Amino acid sequence: MKKMLMLLMMSAVAVSCASKDDRKLEEREHEEIARDYVVRDASSKFRPGWIEDAELWSRNHSKDTNKFRYFSYETDPKVSRNISCNLAKANARTDIAGEITTFIDKQLGASTQGNANIDENNPNIQELREYVENTLSEKIQALIHGAAVEKTYWEKRKYLKDKGAKKDFTAWTCAVYIRMPSERLNRAIDEAANHVVKRADDPETKEAVRKAMKDASANFVKAKRGEI
Repeated sequence: MKKMLMLLMMSAVAVSCASKDDRKLEEREHEEIARDYVVRDASSKFRPGWIEDAELWSRNHSKDTNKFRYFSYETDPKVSRNISCNLAKANARTDIAGEITTFIDKQLGASTQGNANIDENNPNIQELREYVENTLSEKIQALIHGAAVEKTYWEKRKYLKDKGAKKDFTAWTCAVYIRMPSERLNRAIDEAANHVVKRADDPETKEAVRKAMKDASANFVKAKRGEI
């Protein structure tokens, strides 16, 4: 009986130490980054991991990453906490649309590279790239439905000239953790990809773009996971 109690106590201590070590490691990682500010206040004692990689954090914390997709967005420093957090919530959809646009632009670039039948300097190709870069994001924003803010984190920062800031000042940043149904996100990505295919004029370009946009939503998920 005594041996059993001792084993249980040792196990509890080991788990406690492991938890503390994890937190210390996270703190050390943040502290090693050279910054031009110090955090004076925050909504949480620890900076959430989802800010850096929402998808990875969600998988590690047993979120349903098949039914939902997860994103995060953090603002630049603003003059007040309310302004910062209101902007974070308002710009969440824009940020998701930007990620999708960047992915489609990379896929489009890959479709023209190494293809002897397609000249990257062709005005049709250039026009298509410009359309993706300048117009597609707005169209995608209109296609995004069901994106919901699940978590919010803010920091009050004191920027210091002696740490590298242009001047001493106080500002707030705010980050949001966003959940969106996978089905709706996939539909938005595939519709955006179809917009690009339809914009291609000549048959050769259209066929190359169609191949590049094939399985766009599935490839977007793989890209976010670092699988492609």
